[in-house]
Parts: sequence; C-alpha cells; structure tokens
Amino acid sequence: MIQAQKGTKDILPAEIENWHRMENAAEKVFSKANFKEIRTPIFEATELFARGVGDSTDIVNKEMYTFEKSERSLTLRPENTAGVVRAYIENGFSRLPQPVKLWYKGPMFRYERPQAGRQRQFHQVGIEMFGASEPSADAEAINLAVKYLNELGLNDLDVEINSLGCSECRNNYKNALKEVLKPYLNELCEDCNYRYEKNPLRILDCKNPDCKKIFEKKEIQNVIYSDFICPDCAEHFEKLKKYLDILKIKYSVNKLLVRGLDYYNRTVFEIKSNNLGSQNAVCGGGRYDSLVETLGGTPTPAVGWAMGMERLNSLISKPEPSKIDAYVISEDAAEAMKLTNELREKGFCAEFDYSSKKFKKQLEKASKTAKFALILLEDEIKNNTVTIKNLETSEQISCPRNEAANKLN
Repeated sequence: MIQAQKGTKDILPAEIENWHRMENAAEKVFSKANFKEIRTPIFEATELFARGVGDSTDIVNKEMYTFEKSERSLTLRPENTAGVVRAYIENGFSRLPQPVKLWYKGPMFRYERPQAGRQRQFHQVGIEMFGASEPSADAEAINLAVKYLNELGLNDLDVEINSLGCSECRNNYKNALKEVLKPYLNELCEDCNYRYEKNPLRILDCKNPDCKKIFEKKEIQNVIYSDFICPDCAEHFEKLKKYLDILKIKYSVNKLLVRGLDYYNRTVFEIKSNNLGSQNAVCGGGRYDSLVETLGGTPTPAVGWAMGMERLNSLISKPEPSKIDAYVISEDAAEAMKLTNELREKGFCAEFDYSSKKFKKQLEKASKTAKFALILLEDEIKNNTVTIKNLETSEQISCPRNEAANKLN
C-alpha cells in the first residue's frame, strides 16, 4: 500500500471545517485593515531563497526541496516572504500608493524533522506591508496578528519583542558577540560554530541545552543585554512600545529573540500561546527594510509575519460533526433524486440513497447523518405529498410536496 510521505498529512473532511475557519478569519480580520490577498507560485528560482532568506540559515543549508528542470534550479517555497517580495518588484507595486498591504495563505515545504504542529509540507498564513518605515507599521502588524488569534478564540498570548537595530548596530553587536564567544567555540555545537562565521546573531537562537548554559555566563549576558542600538533605532523601538501600550497589547522585551532568517532588522517579534507546551510559538515576524533592494527592487521598508496553520489548528477548538439538512428516503430512485435536487436548488444540503435500499436501512442512515428525513413511499408519491420527520425530536408531519422546503426552515 502506498502511503502519504513522511512529514505530509491528509486534511480529511472531518478536519476541513477548522481550516475554513482559519481562512475565513484571515479574510475577515485582514480585509478590515485593507490588506489584499496575494497568491504566489509554489515553486520559485532557487536563487530567490538563497539571496532572500540567507545562505547562513538552516532553511537554505539543510531544509529546501530543490530540483533541476531544463538546467534551471527550482525550489518548493520554504516560506512566502521572499516570493511576495519578488511579486512586489516584478509587478511594479512600488508605483502604487504606499504602503502596499498584502496577505497570503498556502502550503510551504521544508525537509526537517516532523514534530507536533510541524510537517514537511505545512501551511502558513501571513501578512506583508511595504513602504512604511514608521514604528506604527510594526505595531499595526503585531496588532493584526493578535486580532487574528483572538478571532480564532486564542486569548492567552505572550507577545515578545526585540530590536536588532540597523545594519551598523548589528555589525557592532555581531563583533562584540563574536569577541565574547570566541573562548567558548570548542564548547559550542557544530551549528553555532558555523553561525559564528556566517551570522553570529543566530547563535542566540540555538536550542542546544549546552549552548544555552554558555549564554548564561556573566560576560556573555553583559553583551546580550547591552544597549548596542543607535539613537535612531532606540527611538524607533521606544515608539513601538508606546504604540503597543496604546493598543493595550501586553508585551515583554526578549533580548535573545533574533528570529531564524537573515533579512530581519530593527523590530522582531514572536507571539506564543500557553496551550501548546514547549513548542508554543504560533507567530513570528519583524521588519526587513533591505530585502526588496537585495532582491533587485528599489529600497523599500517592509514588515510582516507568518503563522503555521497546523500549529494553529492544534490550538483552536474542534467543532462538533455537522449533519446535513435533509435525507430523502424512497424506494423510487427517480423520485428521490428529483426531490433532493429541488431541495438543493433552494439552498439545503440534501442527500438520497443511490441504491434504493429498504426503508429501514435508509432511515438508519438518515438518523446518523441528517436533521430531517423526507419520506417518499408509495402513498406519498401517489398523493403528491411528503412525510417530514424531525430526527432529533422524532416528530413528523405530512404536507404537500411543493411545501416541503418551507417546513425545513
């Protein structure tokens, strides 16, 4: 038997209602803030992610699904920000009134170890805002993430924020971090040693317990918690905190928060739910003011975030299995099909038995799947009537066939 590949999962009919709920909530919340949906291709040129996501990231180094076709290197998208930026540049969105505000949903692909709420084919919902450099745009992005989670019934949230500063701030911080970590390189894991050369800030994102112990050393903590950002970046961060206070969004500053992608600058943030145990981050994002230029566009400030929908699905309440409106019971398939079609045309979800089984068998199935049974036996067909049975109360009535739909309301 051929099975679904490791790290992939069928989304079955019993689960799909929650997925519709997540998608509808996105449309509802984001459209109120004038964000427009965009849908980008599932595969892109490999170069887009190597340049955009960064060649020091685990995504580019270890996790991408890349293949060759007609001597071109293509990659299934591991995230969607780079693709949305490419679309922004290619379609001339910089000529539109700014900011341009976009949202997306869809499948992403990363070759990583499957775990709770995380698959190799997974789905994300996210937003991207281009053309606004002000900290009010950062606050808007965080506020929309909180509103979206609240719309899904998730209210027990922790918002963590940090500022990575501008490129000059980051370089100063990187150099200070490298200097203080240098004596401990032999004790850091292989990934941290690689990151030490490529992107030292990402060392702070390491989940290795032994590395975390090293970060707790006093001299390293002094660097981590130093005020390395310049006055302009510090002012940007203070204004962000002020705006979050105005929006009544509770937050904490986490100096270890750097995010896993190379393109972030200034504001970075994560939102965590207290319902998922150790794997509790449900949203991550931040500002990426240099990415549009890196990918060939004109310098454009931008901010955005993404959420894993599988992880969201594990958190939100599961609906009770829904029943169809009506099940037509008849041993005459033609009459059953005709009445079923009439009910569907009037907006009801209706079914009938294709094999015209015995009355008792049909009634048993109707009791399990429908709210009402509409019975068309020999007498009903002869008199052009229908017997309607409420399958929850067992009450039943008889009425003219052309009035049957009205009795279901």
